[in-house]
Amino acid sequence: MYHTWMRYFTPSPAHHRLGLVCLGVGLQHGTLPTVGPRTLDHHVAVVIGAGGGWFRGPDGREIPVTAPALIWLTPGVPHHYGPDPATGWDESFVDFTGPAATTYTELGYIEPDRPVVPLSDTVGARAAVGRIARAARRGNPLLEVETAAAVHELLVALRRARADVAPDGDLVLDALARDAFQPLSVAEHASRHGMTPAELRTAVRRAAGCSPKDYLLGIRLGRAKELLAATELPVAAVARRVGYDDPAYFSRLFTRRVGIAPVRFREQQGRSVPGGWSHRIPDPEHPPTIPGHAT
Repeated sequence: MYHTWMRYFTPSPAHHRLGLVCLGVGLQHGTLPTVGPRTLDHHVAVVIGAGGGWFRGPDGREIPVTAPALIWLTPGVPHHYGPDPATGWDESFVDFTGPAATTYTELGYIEPDRPVVPLSDTVGARAAVGRIARAARRGNPLLEVETAAAVHELLVALRRARADVAPDGDLVLDALARDAFQPLSVAEHASRHGMTPAELRTAVRRAAGCSPKDYLLGIRLGRAKELLAATELPVAAVARRVGYDDPAYFSRLFTRRVGIAPVRFREQQGRSVPGGWSHRIPDPEHPPTIPGHAT
């Protein structure tokens, strides 16, 4: 026995120019019938929130699916999947297409070569699917735009929820970010987590769409920008704070990657932040205000 709700629609050519368009959305649970074998001309993200089952791709190999998990269905790729008939599963799915899907694939958000992806949770993804489902109500004049925006949100939520873990159990990107400012080589980062450099490169490319070196560099330069904009630390001190003992090398690297020298970057910001830097993320419901100037 199973329960299902789904809705499909056809966005106009103008809406396709938004980059992504939603073609359909569904929520199902129970001992659902198997899907396929079939081949689609668009993408589908199938989010498994509970239960388990199996997936077969074009090579015929059966991959177990255990919630929480994501099944990627990509255009032109034969697939066949279904829940365990003894337990069933809880799934939500979104069909989508558009030119931005190519870019999301290049960035590693969509993984055609990895059809079954373990997730750490499905909270963010299911919230995005819920927004699509609510926008899909009949007669909504903003249906195509609201659902397109939520597909972008869904891809970000799925990327954030991916459970890419090292053998020691740490989330790979979290572990790299924690150690980003230490003077470690990629091989040393890999060794810390029981991985070979090749395994680390594969995991980071899957999770972030770039190499470990570029991922670490992005974190370092992002922090350097914060320090340059919000403090009066000398450039040499900023370099040391983000893991570079050679200030000249740091300046050359910053200039090459950012397009402007560190000193010039600071001048462009035109100010430092009174009272120092805060790592607290502002509450959107209660944004910070200048004392005496609350609105």
